Amino acid sequence: MTDAQTEIDEDLVRDLLREQHPDLAGLAIREVAGGWGNQMWRLGDELAVRMQRMDPTPELQLKERRWLPVLAPRLPLAVPTPVRFGEPSARFPKHWTVMTWVPGEPLDHGAISRGAHAADALAGFLRALHVPAPAEAPIAADRGAHPRDCGDGFEHFFRAVAPDDIAAEVRAVWDDAVAAPAWEGPPVWVHGDLHPANVVVSAGTLSGIVDFGDMFAGDPAWDLAAAWVLLPAGTAARFFDAYAHADAATIRRARGLAAMKGLFLVLMGQNGDRGLPGGKPHWGPAGRAALERVLAGV
Repeated sequence: MTDAQTEIDEDLVRDLLREQHPDLAGLAIREVAGGWGNQMWRLGDELAVRMQRMDPTPELQLKERRWLPVLAPRLPLAVPTPVRFGEPSARFPKHWTVMTWVPGEPLDHGAISRGAHAADALAGFLRALHVPAPAEAPIAADRGAHPRDCGDGFEHFFRAVAPDDIAAEVRAVWDDAVAAPAWEGPPVWVHGDLHPANVVVSAGTLSGIVDFGDMFAGDPAWDLAAAWVLLPAGTAARFFDAYAHADAATIRRARGLAAMKGLFLVLMGQNGDRGLPGGKPHWGPAGRAALERVLAGV
């Protein structure tokens, strides 16, 4: 169901295609497991339909429509690119978008076995993405700020799920990030939501990045936290060497943000165990592993 209580099923997806893009309506349609703000349906072998579900506004999809065609050509990993737009109608009162399909398996259901290759691939992707953004690029309202301005979120996650055996160390990492100097460079393009469900793996390494709805112009530390959130233990140093553009203050901010993201993943895992909306039981172990990598440092 969407928050408007419209059931999203194969018949609805096909009806919408018949109404707005009839040349695509004959392709095979099959649901993709997962998703929260949006629901995904495979369309043939090369496309997918992204249906707005829990997102309260179309802003995230409209942002992807506007900016992914600009960014995708220069990015070295596969990313979804909008090819057709679906507009709200009497049949479905929300936005939907036909996008290219990124083949592979989400990392939260897969694994990285080629750690060095994945570190180099992620570093290359973020080097290509983190270029100065134009003045009209989106600014995030809920992320992108210096860690010192995100204290309420960290405290919420910390009080809810910080493991007792490492709580003091996690707190110290966060305090160090809060004390780090702010980003002094120009706002750069930032993905903004790099966690295990938003990256795709194949052949043991990173092969694609998905879900750009939270992209914004700002501090690259928000993406560099992925060195600990996504990559296997022992590869963060290689990642930062390959990325080559992160100063010590940026790494400190990124490490604190990785600690916050790790706590978030642990909390989402607990939500899943309790049957709460958006819960992902398998994210809990991924969050704990991320925290342990954070505490190992660079």
